Amino acid sequence: MTVQLNHTIVAARDKHASARFLADLLGLRVRPEYGPFVPVEIPNGVTLDYMDTSGPITTQHYAFLVSEDDFDTVFDRIRRAGLTYWADPYHRREGEINHLDGGRGVYFDDPNGHSLELLTRPYGSGG
Repeated sequence: MTVQLNHTIVAARDKHASARFLADLLGLRVRPEYGPFVPVEIPNGVTLDYMDTSGPITTQHYAFLVSEDDFDTVFDRIRRAGLTYWADPYHRREGEINHLDGGRGVYFDDPNGHSLELLTRPYGSGG
């Protein structure tokens, strides 16, 4: 059996602005609106489908595995945007990155409070 994650819905106050926020940081493209969704496709084929909601937004966590070079590029965009970032998911080590498993990682929030993470090595991969 072959199973792959195809898409997930991301709740947002402004689906267009939220999709643009992620796409701009990660260097991705916002795809044309599809029904109630504004999709951002990740290079592995998974789509984050942003959808407006007026109700409470439950914070979700989205982690993006990137190369060392891409980490440098995206991390520079995070700093230039003036975003607060942390080395840990609990937001205790502000202004730092982590070096878990011999790689680098950083956490930051999107405009809806979702916790976004960049990492260069999957957890448990060594180092």
